[in-house]
Amino acid sequence: MAENFFYFTDLLGLPVYDLKQRLIGRVRDAALVPLIHPARIDRYLVGAGSSWLSIRYDQISAISLNGIQLSNEKLYPYHSDEYMLRIQRDLLDQQIIDVNGRKVVRVTDVSLEKTMGEHESLMILEVDVGVRSILRRLLQGVVPRRWIRRLQQPISPNSIRWEFCNIVEADPLRRLRLNISNDKLERLHPADLADIVEELGPAEREAIFETMDSEVAAETLSEIDPEMQADILESLEPEVAADIVEEMSPDEAVHALSELEDETTAEILEEMEKEPLSEVKELLEYEEGTAGGMMNTEAIVLPEETTLTAALLSLREHEDLLENTHVLFLANEVGRITGAVPLARLFLADGSTHLRELSGDPLISIKADEKENKVTELFDKYNLLALPVVDDDGSLAGVITADDVISLLRQR
Repeated sequence: MAENFFYFTDLLGLPVYDLKQRLIGRVRDAALVPLIHPARIDRYLVGAGSSWLSIRYDQISAISLNGIQLSNEKLYPYHSDEYMLRIQRDLLDQQIIDVNGRKVVRVTDVSLEKTMGEHESLMILEVDVGVRSILRRLLQGVVPRRWIRRLQQPISPNSIRWEFCNIVEADPLRRLRLNISNDKLERLHPADLADIVEELGPAEREAIFETMDSEVAAETLSEIDPEMQADILESLEPEVAADIVEEMSPDEAVHALSELEDETTAEILEEMEKEPLSEVKELLEYEEGTAGGMMNTEAIVLPEETTLTAALLSLREHEDLLENTHVLFLANEVGRITGAVPLARLFLADGSTHLRELSGDPLISIKADEKENKVTELFDKYNLLALPVVDDDGSLAGVITADDVISLLRQR
């Protein structure tokens, strides 16, 4: 193993010498100060008798497996500092998120790389999570360091590069002081992020949702098991929960809120903005287990005489709905739904074609009070992508998509 490569277990207990080669103490912990540098070991906490000393990285002239040599003897007692991320206290044996592997892992050791310059510094290279690092921990202080390195060689390493690690910190103030953000997490697919969140404890889940972008939080929450959705929303402050619920589609918001106590639901609704609030309240009035309880009120309805050119212009105005839109619904002059046009058909006609000409199949619809079993039966029988839910006058109340049916079947 190269002399410029260390494990944190190598550092623990390492002797520290002053300019005259006198023993000052032994390393008890080491810390980053992320606001200064995201990976460099900034402080070495050295046990000297009953007290600890704090040694800065720029007070060190040399680091080896034989010990640490100081270049400056102006030392100060260690005082707890919330801007420090201590490896022994805050990282070892803690759960962190591997954003590259999309999983939660437990840290068993940390790999460090020595950089040469005016001062010899150590940079965090990886966190170790496998059997190899467990062996090092077990043999620490029992077997000489160089022997441990030989003994571990037959075991394959299992580690994660530091830049792919996201630390979970429940205290919002300490998150700020340690410069911890959710940027890496927010770039993950919501389904992957949901899997990660489900592996965490309640406090860690709450910490992530409290500080995550509300749109990403909404997409992630939609992928989580309904019972856990309720636990997460109940743990958040009502205004934070309301921001997340506002970003969910109305049907998903209703499903999440329906799992909560009435008092909690009322507190969240009170904090919501007027426009999404009205849609959510409307859907909450429908009985659970019915088409009305499954439907989403967000749908695109156009007059049946609309030309293809005009329809495409209209779609641009509803860009926020396109991701979950499979069909356009057509209405006559009195607002009654008369047909549906799959989006794919829009590419098969010229701009002067009227939408009613593209609606060939008979319209299949359902009333809001029909049971879920009837919904799944219609999707199965007619291979539907979307099923309109209509009021007594034939106007569109909402739409149920194939995704809604798949989610329903998964929960059974």
